[in-house]
Amino acid sequence: MADLSSIEKLKLEKLLRMEGGYVLDFSNRSFRGFILDSTGIDIYDEKYEYNTGSKANRLRAFWREESNYLVGELLASFLEYWRARKSLRAEALSPEEEQLADECERISERLRHQTAAESIEAIQPVSTDKDFSLLASSIRETLVRDQPEAALDRLHTYAVKYVRQLSDKHGVAYHRDTPLHSLFGGYVKCIRRKGLIETEMADRILRSFISILDAFNSVRNTRSLAHDNPTLNYGESLLILNVVTSCLRFIESVEADETDESHQDHIRIDQEDFSF
Repeated sequence: MADLSSIEKLKLEKLLRMEGGYVLDFSNRSFRGFILDSTGIDIYDEKYEYNTGSKANRLRAFWREESNYLVGELLASFLEYWRARKSLRAEALSPEEEQLADECERISERLRHQTAAESIEAIQPVSTDKDFSLLASSIRETLVRDQPEAALDRLHTYAVKYVRQLSDKHGVAYHRDTPLHSLFGGYVKCIRRKGLIETEMADRILRSFISILDAFNSVRNTRSLAHDNPTLNYGESLLILNVVTSCLRFIESVEADETDESHQDHIRIDQEDFSF
């Protein structure tokens, strides 16, 4: 369920002109197509059959059934459509309309930056491996629906694949059955040796993360959908998700900086080759 207050719903309904069961100037067909394009969801699924089944009531059901992130994304699409429609018709916005649109944009922004979806940007297909891309897409889809407990097993697999790729890149040896925390430990030793970690504090955080990943191995095996287990509760799942993805984001920045530095070194070498 999206975290919308009664006042926020009133503002959204006013902007989208939901009185009388309508939503802006959409027909049933265009309404269905717009939401399908924006979210991949069929708004005429029975899940959204609410009260009279009108467009406005189906949108209210969408707010009730879907995650903050997904509702925020759809609202952003509606706002873009609303502004484009005004512009194409050369309709000047009144101060009241501008204020209402700005308030709705803030609602959309707040929704999109809450809960599990905050971690989405850390989950990217970082190679051309088809399985890796499918894995990343599956995790992102789960996070969009604000179901971190359902993403833990795939996040673990993603982390293993990612750290293996980094190990291959830096020439760090490992075995097929090397557990995630040991893989990460070898990688951290490598980047520390290369001078890619600048502060003692960052070094300590990364070393402590090795034990966190060891515990993640246990969670994956006993409290995730990897096996026939009772899944972990939402709050702890979200905590684990955020901690793991925050580390992945940091590692991505380290790798990006190392790539940039290597590129600059290559440029300097080329310049020296042509110096007289």
